[in-house]
Amino acid sequence: MKPLLRAALLGVLISVTAACQAENEVAKKPAEASQAQAAPAASAKAADAVKAENPFVRAVPPGQPNSAAFMVLVNSGDVAHQVVSASSPVANTVELHTHTNNNGVMEMRQISQIDVPAQGKAELTPGGLHIMLIELRQELKVGESVAVTLNFADGSTSVVDAPIQEVTPPMGGMKHH
Repeated sequence: MKPLLRAALLGVLISVTAACQAENEVAKKPAEASQAQAAPAASAKAADAVKAENPFVRAVPPGQPNSAAFMVLVNSGDVAHQVVSASSPVANTVELHTHTNNNGVMEMRQISQIDVPAQGKAELTPGGLHIMLIELRQELKVGESVAVTLNFADGSTSVVDAPIQEVTPPMGGMKHH
């Protein structure tokens, strides 16, 4: 009888162990699911949080080699983001720029990034921050649009469709460096 009792106890033990493991797996799944849902919110991509408002590209006369793109970058997220580069099919080179006042002369300078603060904005305007389109590959005609791809520090990208518009230049002399 001892072997029969042992076999019965072993059977009960295996059944209880299997049932506990099954309960454990069921208990883990909701926790894993809630962690998976929380992860994207904590690590939201810049391209999802930062949106371009009122984008436009400056129309230039035929033969003019350069233009610029302007917009307001609005960050709805709780983390600051940085635009580290940009590209566009209409230009051979695209650079991030700002203007500085050097003894009364406005000078344009390339910068390494444009910061977009958490729950804030970065304004790209004539005479301020902007995206330079250098060595244009085509004429920029009013009424058409230009695709500008923003590349963020986190590796995400966002394509902005910027209408081409006439823009009055800022007052004062300008020197490009």
